[in-house]
Amino acid sequence: MKIVTTIENFDEPLYLESGRILESFKLAYETYGELNKDKSNAIVVFHALTGSHHAAGNYEGDKKAGWWNPLIGDEKTVDTKKYFVICVNVLGSCFGSTGPMSNGDKDPLRLKFPVITISDMVKSQMKLFERLGIKKAHAIIGGSMGGMQALCCAVEYPAFTDRVICLASTYATQAWAIAFNRLAMEGIVNDPRFKDGHYGENDFKEEGLFGFAVGRMAGHISFLSPHSMDKKFGRNYVETDGLYELFGRFQVERYMEYNGHSFAKRFDPLSYLYIIKAMNIFDATRNYDSLEDSLHHIKAKMTLIAFKEDKLFRPREMEEIRDTLVNVGRGEQVDYVCIDSDYGHDAFLIEYDKFDFYIEKALK
Repeated sequence: MKIVTTIENFDEPLYLESGRILESFKLAYETYGELNKDKSNAIVVFHALTGSHHAAGNYEGDKKAGWWNPLIGDEKTVDTKKYFVICVNVLGSCFGSTGPMSNGDKDPLRLKFPVITISDMVKSQMKLFERLGIKKAHAIIGGSMGGMQALCCAVEYPAFTDRVICLASTYATQAWAIAFNRLAMEGIVNDPRFKDGHYGENDFKEEGLFGFAVGRMAGHISFLSPHSMDKKFGRNYVETDGLYELFGRFQVERYMEYNGHSFAKRFDPLSYLYIIKAMNIFDATRNYDSLEDSLHHIKAKMTLIAFKEDKLFRPREMEEIRDTLVNVGRGEQVDYVCIDSDYGHDAFLIEYDKFDFYIEKALK
């Protein structure tokens, strides 16, 4: 599988939904496979909150492959012998695209960086696809925040593709998810080392921001389910900790500590704040009269994949998209499946064998 990683610079303004303007910006992206002569075999994969453009394959020296590696590759579900797959790091992120800590020749904007919406993320990527000569994608795919981008693209750029696949997502972020994101925000901004966003670029690489780690622990709970936690950890205790030590830990506690603190070392806290803000305010109906009015613009065939025990974006949120399309006489335009999974929200990143068939079917 051919993998190419690129940073594309745009010396042109990007007009944001908020009314603010980015005078210039850059996007990091990765491609897999070869674009055919008429540029009709492109599949766009949108990443989730903490993901990046590295969706598949291995970098030299890395032990961990891209976040959807089991699905993307030669003769895999998204076959890179047949398709040209492209994944773009979203605007606001910290893996190469323009974000609050980007500087170029200037000081980083930090908290002066404008609020970015899902629509802004998609708009910037559409500029990239236009520059690459990709006028129409064979399909677009995304899970969680990636699913928000896919839905946004289907509504706002209806001629861009005939196939849209959304997994574990929603048409508008609900109170439960916003509440978890608030815990992360509180942890970050109230940590003294955050310094109102005026920290150094490398301040947290050795020792992550503590408040960020705690917030991430809370958020990570929403990615799993009670069943998956019971199955993975049960009431098992850390072997080296005493049961009657006040700070002795269950295995699940040690796991949460490791996950939270390791994440806080590799992800920029300001980027996290801006991206969860984009997720919180995502609402596909905001610029329309209703959900029916919004979805009426969609021309593509929709494949909606929910997961039974997803507590973050519950199946009924995906069902509402399906039901709305059915109620306006567009039932033939949507396929919906709820995967019988106890894993939780992150099932779309883990239990590939339970849903890869539906992606393969949609691509055909």
